[in-house]
Amino acid sequence: MRYELVIFDNDGVLVDSEPISNTILAGYLTELGHPTSYEESLRDYMGSAVHRVHDLVEERGGEKLPADFDDTLHSRIFAAFQRELEPVPGVQEVLGELVADGIPYCVASSSSHERIRVSHHRTGLDQWFEEEWIFSAEDVGRGKPAPDLFLLAAERMGVAPERCVVIEDSPLGVEAARAAGMDVYGFTSMMPADRLAGVTGHFSDMGQLRELLA
Repeated sequence: MRYELVIFDNDGVLVDSEPISNTILAGYLTELGHPTSYEESLRDYMGSAVHRVHDLVEERGGEKLPADFDDTLHSRIFAAFQRELEPVPGVQEVLGELVADGIPYCVASSSSHERIRVSHHRTGLDQWFEEEWIFSAEDVGRGKPAPDLFLLAAERMGVAPERCVVIEDSPLGVEAARAAGMDVYGFTSMMPADRLAGVTGHFSDMGQLRELLA
């Protein structure tokens, strides 16, 4: 393999959480008087940290979201995760092959550490990730599309950015990876390939990713 570190996004790449979280986010914003469809939530917020929701709502409507917005949103999402969340099909096979080949990997996500841990515990992915292999937008000043999170992951894992490859499913994540000077493969299970511009390659199922990384 030509890469020395594989950096996975979490939501939509490791765990099938994007339909759940964006349905809840769109409904909650609409409930608060900011009408948002599921499709608009995917377009505007998929792959971003929650501060982007605050910024866009205030920019567009001139008012701030409630002080307890984050806590309420996360509690609703966590409850839904416990009922519905599943790992992305085939991802455990990919992780198993990386382990067998001795290729380091980690996760770098716009989600909070708590949300990542909850999703991994629910789906059984916690067995594949040591705590020190998990990086969150909470760890940096700027989330995606800034490159900070991916650069932090590479630094902590001891690998030069140009020797890393990022696995992403959102335009913001792809932009962040490219800004970090890393190759990036775009997962098109939810996002059309033309929305993931500038990637090293596209794939639509994890079996294809195993071939790309071989």
